[in-house]
Amino acid sequence: MYVLNTNIERPFGADWLPLQPFMKSGFVNLFGKPNAGKSTLLNALMGEKLAIVSHKVQTTRHRIKGILTGEGYQMVLSDTPGIIDPRYKLHEKMMDVVRQAVTDTDLALLLLDGHDNPEENDHIFSGLHLKVPAIVLINKSEGMSVEEIQFTKDFFKDKKYCTEIMAISALKKINTDLLFNRILAYLPEGEPFFEGDEMTDRPVKFFVGEMIREKIFSMYEDEIPYHTAVLVQEYKEKDTLTKIQADIIVQRETQKGILLGEGGRMIRQLGTEARKEIEAFIGRKVFLELFVKVRPKWRDNEWQLREYGY
Repeated sequence: MYVLNTNIERPFGADWLPLQPFMKSGFVNLFGKPNAGKSTLLNALMGEKLAIVSHKVQTTRHRIKGILTGEGYQMVLSDTPGIIDPRYKLHEKMMDVVRQAVTDTDLALLLLDGHDNPEENDHIFSGLHLKVPAIVLINKSEGMSVEEIQFTKDFFKDKKYCTEIMAISALKKINTDLLFNRILAYLPEGEPFFEGDEMTDRPVKFFVGEMIREKIFSMYEDEIPYHTAVLVQEYKEKDTLTKIQADIIVQRETQKGILLGEGGRMIRQLGTEARKEIEAFIGRKVFLELFVKVRPKWRDNEWQLREYGY
């Protein structure tokens, strides 16, 4: 944990004034293409798993805030959906989340996979039209040569949006401590936005749904994860366990059959894997019921998107 200097002197002749501790606080938002490693970086900086991760693109659909509070600072980190050209109303809502995050950030972290085309990332970063400092982060640098890293740094260093540039590995936690210190340096002076030891502004039910969705991403291939939403209908804490009932939404009957598997084998495995993850997260035994429901074209249905939390 990092601590800011809180030794503040009173103005001359003002010995009667009470000492006010120096406080820095601000919003630090992560932007980039799908699969750049934004969720992995959020988790690495937080020291806790808040955002679900997958090797598949477009895993993140919501803005997820992680709140880090220490002596002299409060850092509110936000993961955002990967920036894409929208094809459905769901994608449009995901890009609305990105645009909103641009308007309320004090520092932008612009993440790119170091093996990606830098010109594509430059196009995305330029399109954000940032009015705040931005650190360009060359992620997955553990697999890059010194020459490749330097080439990418040279490409971005003179861009208008680039305040500074670093090579990191969110997965291997290379230079993440250094990045933490650089973020602190950019935070403006101000009072904390959240009280106590809160780590996020999202309720537990949200993370339960995300954990179920993460298992769908890891267990199923092709279009299934992208055509699926999870709606937690019941979350009740009883004396000995927590009862959770969730609906998994798909678009077609054939997708329902794939999710269920022969004789229900796949849905049982999904429930087992998700339950273990949820129990580790909330620290209690869980009874989990999963139901699969077909809602045709839900990704383009405004009412259904609202019902599912988008």
